[in-house]
Amino acid sequence: MAGEQAQIVEIADYLAYRGGPFFELQKRLGLLRRDALNARRRALIYVAIAWLVPLVLALPDSLRLRPFGMTYVTDVGLWGRFVLAIGAVVLAEEQVEERLRVKLRHFAAAPLITSESMPLAARAVNRALRLRNSRIAEAVCLLIAYALSVWALRYELKGDSYFWAASSSEAGRHITLAGWWALLVSLPLFWFLVLRGFWRHFVWAQLLRAIARLELRLVASHPDGKGGLAFLADYPNAYMTFMFGLSCALAASFGQHISAETLSVKMLTTVMGVWLVVVLGFFAYPLSAFARPLRRLREDTMLAAAALATQRQRQDERKILSRNIVADGTAEPPADADIPDPAKLFEAARKLKGGLLSRSAVLPLSAMALLPFAIVGLTQISFEDVLSLVKKLLLL
Repeated sequence: MAGEQAQIVEIADYLAYRGGPFFELQKRLGLLRRDALNARRRALIYVAIAWLVPLVLALPDSLRLRPFGMTYVTDVGLWGRFVLAIGAVVLAEEQVEERLRVKLRHFAAAPLITSESMPLAARAVNRALRLRNSRIAEAVCLLIAYALSVWALRYELKGDSYFWAASSSEAGRHITLAGWWALLVSLPLFWFLVLRGFWRHFVWAQLLRAIARLELRLVASHPDGKGGLAFLADYPNAYMTFMFGLSCALAASFGQHISAETLSVKMLTTVMGVWLVVVLGFFAYPLSAFARPLRRLREDTMLAAAALATQRQRQDERKILSRNIVADGTAEPPADADIPDPAKLFEAARKLKGGLLSRSAVLPLSAMALLPFAIVGLTQISFEDVLSLVKKLLLL
């Protein structure tokens, strides 16, 4: 019994954003504590590092009078990546961690995991913690972040809008001090935080898929309509701030590329629709693991209820007609046997769906993912058309 209690506590204490080299580095720098992520403070610090420092380094060019969008302070791409995205991704850490912790705790508190499967669940959590703390994973995230930063900056420096990052001379274009900071600090910080968030969610996804393979105490007639697993359906909403930040970066980049073109409702519909599918697919992966146990629950319950219904209805038939019309004389329960009516259980099992992810359950997430693109759309499309488009995508 003591061993089971320890395992339950271990499962309940799963913390998605603790551990790992970057967490330890931030702790040593005093940016957070082991018991407090200090997300607001760190968000301000990282935004200042990514956006404010290049502004200062590029003075006075960063404040040069130019048309809107052509100066550092009015560049929507920089605001999208270095202010809104970085700020939102860091702020989301506390929200994600607490909500995932509650969701995982539910499995042990309900309890949905059988006592025989609890040791396997504990091992799955320990494996997830090791992956969460992986030095290799964060090193790979950092390498990819620098690779993406070099590629992005080389592409962007070809234009004239990033005059603050590169200066022109007879010998060609040269990266300025502000440009080097963006290349070595700002862009890698943005990509690293996003990729680290992706990795941490992948770890959570693998943990959920491991739990889905365990023996679970599911019941088809559970009032939540999902066998007792409906509490998981809205877990993606924990990532709505994270996805809002990522959407800001993508929408800002999209807005810059179509600024010289005419944005049509059809184009905006395609972009927003594809992005929404990507976002929902991101969260469908872990939840899809529960389709198999729910489908098996549905089939087994319907079979057992159907068998019981046959016994009960044949018993009623004998009471009324003194015999069974078909297969009379076969072994049957006694006439006075109390056979419960399985009709409600059969109907509940028949209505049981295998999918946990639904558009209604993740409506807040979907709305936050589409909001930045809707704002970009408002620059060229009427409010009524954009609102109608968003409603269709959210309620489709």
